[in-house]
Amino acid sequence: MTTRSRLPFYIAVFLLISAGISLAVWRHVELGIPWLTGEQRPVWMVEARIDFDAVDGSVLASLNIPEQPPGFRILTEQAASPGYGFSIIDTSGSRRAEWSKREVSGPQTLYFKAQFIPDPDAGPEIPAREPKTPRTFWEEPEATAVQEILSQAEARSSTPESMTRELIRLMQPDSRTQNTTLLVSEENYLDLLVDMLNHSGIAARTADGLRLEDARRRQQLMPYLQIYNGKRWLTFNPKTAEQGVPEDLLLWRQGAASLLDVVGGENSEVSFSMLRQTVPALQLATMESAANGLGFLSFYELPIEEQSMFRMLLLLPLGALMVAFMRIVIGIRTSGTFMPVLIAVAFVQTTLVPGLIAFLSVVSIGLLMRGYLSSLNLLLVSRISALIILVIFITAGLSIIGYQMGFNTGMTVTFFPMVIIAWTIERMSILWEEEGAHEVMVQGAGSLFVAICAYLLMSAPLAGHLTFNFPELHLVILGLILLMGQYTGYKLSELRRFTPMKAYD
Repeated sequence: MTTRSRLPFYIAVFLLISAGISLAVWRHVELGIPWLTGEQRPVWMVEARIDFDAVDGSVLASLNIPEQPPGFRILTEQAASPGYGFSIIDTSGSRRAEWSKREVSGPQTLYFKAQFIPDPDAGPEIPAREPKTPRTFWEEPEATAVQEILSQAEARSSTPESMTRELIRLMQPDSRTQNTTLLVSEENYLDLLVDMLNHSGIAARTADGLRLEDARRRQQLMPYLQIYNGKRWLTFNPKTAEQGVPEDLLLWRQGAASLLDVVGGENSEVSFSMLRQTVPALQLATMESAANGLGFLSFYELPIEEQSMFRMLLLLPLGALMVAFMRIVIGIRTSGTFMPVLIAVAFVQTTLVPGLIAFLSVVSIGLLMRGYLSSLNLLLVSRISALIILVIFITAGLSIIGYQMGFNTGMTVTFFPMVIIAWTIERMSILWEEEGAHEVMVQGAGSLFVAICAYLLMSAPLAGHLTFNFPELHLVILGLILLMGQYTGYKLSELRRFTPMKAYD
């Protein structure tokens, strides 16, 4: 094959490897499946507790709940409210959890729980239309004071963000003037900020955030200010003018909707408790993919029995890669082409030492019996058929003996390929007759060595994790095997043969 004719082959191999890596990266980014085993992800469990006294009669309680808080993704939501009907209502720009019950009296307690995953890339949706900026009517002398303060802030700013920061600074106690003293009080400070920003043409609203601290109980929401800069809503601390949402802040309510409404009750209040948990990243990714409808792209949608089967089947390409490398590049001779892969599969199921003992025992006893069958001068088909039956009896006998001695060898009997072992015994016996015991030992030892190497690769936790959760990586394995198929150079084991030629250099 010329170099020119090989170009399409190399292009095809490159495309295979690129496709495998690209699909694996996409699965990692979009579905969140981790590259490594044992990765843990933090998850915040936040519980809202609603307490109120019900007046005799029906009750309808409604709690504002997060829709898409910046920096977090919602994993699960559930309510604990025995005897109450519960539903989540989605309205324009607001989500509410509603409890209802026909006959209620006395103190009542309702719970709403949600799990949140920290995600720096998560953010609120961009509004479909620009929010309105309602203007507030002030009487004199407040109207003049508002106008002067807004004029000062506008003179020191050039964007909605800078205008907001300057206005907050002007409203602080250490920088207040006669105008701000006239307007500001502790009770109306945040509402006044919102009204003044709206009056200046900048859409503003209030928000309530929850400071996340592990194992905290009975926490209250903290008020925040949000403005619309023409593209998205921005969050400000109304006391410090700090812009942005801190990593440990969960914005529970965004907008003018009330936090809690209770019809048929009085003395209502809501408090929050939180707990930081760690969840395996793979389990979390599986839950999320099932929730967003992408679960069909993984094997986790299959029944457990089929998942177990695929976990083993998807390890075979790794064994094939190891055999191809050992035979083509290293030059190790084996008994049969892919017999080491089948032996390695059995070792994965039985662990290495019991598998080795069982395999060597079956092959050794089988070779002795094959010698007797050879003396009978049977035809090949009859000899192989008889050998298969004898191998089954041998493995069954070893299983029974091992069980009586306290060893679990049943798994060994189940997973060793009987027909392949019978053919291996037949080939080794013929090789013994034609080439001698030395060649049998060389190929037998080579088969076991390659099988052990394949077993070490296939039994690695990372190998099982990647092959099952990123099946597209098998395209990379296929590309590597195809590349090795083009190798025509010296095998590493053959270099020893040419060592004496160095003396003539």
